[in-house]
Amino acid sequence: MAATKLYPDARTALADIVADGQTLAVGGFGLCGIPEALIAALRDSGVKNLTAISNNAGVDGFGLG
Repeated sequence: MAATKLYPDARTALADIVADGQTLAVGGFGLCGIPEALIAALRDSGVKNLTAISNNAGVDGFGLG
């Protein structure tokens, strides 16, 4: 069984796994169940040229919008 690693916040969780030019799949539908904290941490991280694959994970100014 794999060990579960817990992180204190989204920024720390993404620190060693996200890099410029990556393609990411983002879950959720509309505004229900989107990973809001992770999306905000990605935005604030400074990574560039990301491709996000989603099914409407947000609206203008919120989520991936």
